[in-house]
Amino acid sequence: MSQLVDRTITALRAEHDTLASLVRTLTDDRLAATGGAAEWTVAQVLSHLGSGAEIGRAPIVRATGETVAAEDNETIWARWDASEPRAQAEGFLESNLRWLELVEALTPEQHSTLSVDLGFLPAPVPLLTALGMRLNEVANHSWDVRVALDPHAGVDAGSAAVLVDHLTGPLGFMLSRLAKPAELAAPVSIAVPGAGLVIDDAATVVDHLEAPSATFHGPQEAFVRLISGRLKAPYDNGVTVEGNVTLDGLRRVFPGF
Repeated sequence: MSQLVDRTITALRAEHDTLASLVRTLTDDRLAATGGAAEWTVAQVLSHLGSGAEIGRAPIVRATGETVAAEDNETIWARWDASEPRAQAEGFLESNLRWLELVEALTPEQHSTLSVDLGFLPAPVPLLTALGMRLNEVANHSWDVRVALDPHAGVDAGSAAVLVDHLTGPLGFMLSRLAKPAELAAPVSIAVPGAGLVIDDAATVVDHLEAPSATFHGPQEAFVRLISGRLKAPYDNGVTVEGNVTLDGLRRVFPGF
């Protein structure tokens, strides 16, 4: 568990540094463009990530035993939504860095003992789960931004590897929120890079499959994008599925967020 915490924080730092380098080069036209999230501009994606970092920082501070005053979520979202695109982008850099520096400063003991009340789940979760959820958000929305400039962009390979490990463990519960297994007429078990995907009454990512009924041919980052509903044309980059399910069938199971 401790190793996965460290790997997750490392991946989050790499995601921030990549986006920070990119954001500083974006023109107003680029900020107004759309990318992987067709309903949002690049600036709005960055605003979403920035407000998420602001909202998500307070529960971690509280988990360490410190008191922190924070606005309610609706007020935070309204403030970010009202900002100009350039301010949204610059605000993301500041807010995400504050969140990142907080988790980078946590001790090894805190990695294993902190319990974080995120406010929207039935109960507090281990720090590892909170970090994994943030990486899932950042990695996928980072792709939303980067693909606006490069149609061949993928989810960062390092982040993808960490997320697959999370999906086989602490983030497995998220599949019940993301998947619509009733879209398939029969159960399937699919070999995917570094793991397996089983879809029957529910969707489950497992670390190994003995006899898969289908094979996902594509990189690990493409599998991560499938789960988040981002493996769509023209961004499917030659991914195919062979066996008793089609890629279109899997897309119906995972419509995205």
